[in-house]
Amino acid sequence: MLTPAALVTGGATRLGRCFAEALAEKGYDIALHVNSSRGEAEEVAQVIRQKGQACGILPCNFLEDSLEELVGCAKQHFPGLNVLLNSASAYEPAPIAATNMALLESQFRVNMFTPLLLTRYFANIVDHGQVINIIDNKVAYHQYPYAAYLLSKKSLADMTRMAALEFAPRLRINGIAPGVVLPASQRTSDYIQWRIEGTLLKHQGNPEHLIQALYYLLDNDFVAGQILFVDGGESINIEGRHSENYST
Repeated sequence: MLTPAALVTGGATRLGRCFAEALAEKGYDIALHVNSSRGEAEEVAQVIRQKGQACGILPCNFLEDSLEELVGCAKQHFPGLNVLLNSASAYEPAPIAATNMALLESQFRVNMFTPLLLTRYFANIVDHGQVINIIDNKVAYHQYPYAAYLLSKKSLADMTRMAALEFAPRLRINGIAPGVVLPASQRTSDYIQWRIEGTLLKHQGNPEHLIQALYYLLDNDFVAGQILFVDGGESINIEGRHSENYST
């Protein structure tokens, strides 16, 4: 019997690393996609192998290299490939007024076009499996200071639902939309606390919350086309204006 395997994009750092190691903990061999984080990828691979699972590092620059070859290489190394987890992401803030074609192309290429094409190629070679897209709870908002990034993630959320329709029942396709879990290193403690105050639960999340969401999607075979927000309720904390909160 083949050992199940997962192709994890962006699996060398941050959330991608957490997901790769969590999948290994669950018994998956890991095809670890990496672009520039080669040293970090070697560290992750060592951790995964210490867990008793195989790990292969697959370099690929999404702006230049063949995505079809990436999926084919993952399948060649790991015949039990049955999970694609799209975690790689590009993030560059800019409002619409400061957005040019190069910025649009780079954000959409990594955050939406690549997951779409990887899903296509994955579907071509996998009989039954799952695709899990890592999105962002900001897709619930219209935050124009992140125009290109956020539009690409909103498109990824819609693509997740669309692909779930197209490839069911052979593939189950879902997404996870994290909130305040692993803020970027440049974020100050005051900023993080301010974000926490915007959640319903008034505390920061941690990677274990996202891993629990991942395991839920992997194990529950009656869930498809869903975006699971793991954000302490931040994304629904939009009461809006109405007569009872109106004051003159």
